[in-house]
Amino acid sequence: MTKNCWEFKKCGREVDGVKVRELGVCPAASATEADGFCDGKNGGRGCAFIDGTFCGGVIQGSKKHKEKDCFKCDFFKELKKEYGVEYSVFGFGRYVKNNRPQK
Repeated sequence: MTKNCWEFKKCGREVDGVKVRELGVCPAASATEADGFCDGKNGGRGCAFIDGTFCGGVIQGSKKHKEKDCFKCDFFKELKKEYGVEYSVFGFGRYVKNNRPQK
């Protein structure tokens, strides 16, 4: 799998996407701190762990509130199968923390 969430879901909220003018850039597409997580671009593979993403035709809430929906998502299931325990809220948090630029 080489896709990011916006490619898989075809939401149009990636940078320069067809829905950006109407809905704005998705937080997953602009989450540079997550660049490289599970081989994705920005937060393109961590959408389940990023607040305010766009899925199912609506802007989602916090990662806590979207957990049930994301666990049912085909994209989430593929990534979980491919990356195992690394693909979790803890793995995401650890990745972001360990990849912060040093001051």
